[in-house]
Amino acid sequence: MPIQSRLAKGIKGRIELKEEFVPGLLDLDGFSHIFLVYYFHESNGFELQVKPFLDDNKHGVFATRAPKRPNGIGMSVVKLLHVDKNILEVENVDMLDGTPLLDIKPYIPQFDDHQVEKWGWVEDKENRMKDIQSDDRFDK
Repeated sequence: MPIQSRLAKGIKGRIELKEEFVPGLLDLDGFSHIFLVYYFHESNGFELQVKPFLDDNKHGVFATRAPKRPNGIGMSVVKLLHVDKNILEVENVDMLDGTPLLDIKPYIPQFDDHQVEKWGWVEDKENRMKDIQSDDRFDK
């Protein structure tokens, strides 16, 4: 499994919402990308310092995107391909099959695309990102 949605190019997924939420999808198909907010349902417990996928050193969990978190909440930006009633077809998926979805929000570049000055311990890891896959370090 890719470690982030941007590194999951071409991996397709399907979201099936309860029928009662269909009215909330009105106009979502006008966006090319969406945020998915979800629950790490396969992750038990948490650690405040973790060795993330891109590094062999420990970092504070809040300085990583590790799934073993005090709140168990994850988020990804995925490409929205199609909306048909309660089914959303998406691409660039980096989550497990069956992951409980908590919320969907549109990705709006004018709001969400920020120019950053620094990106912490990850800055010198860019050349490794495309080759890293999820492993068992955050399993139960």
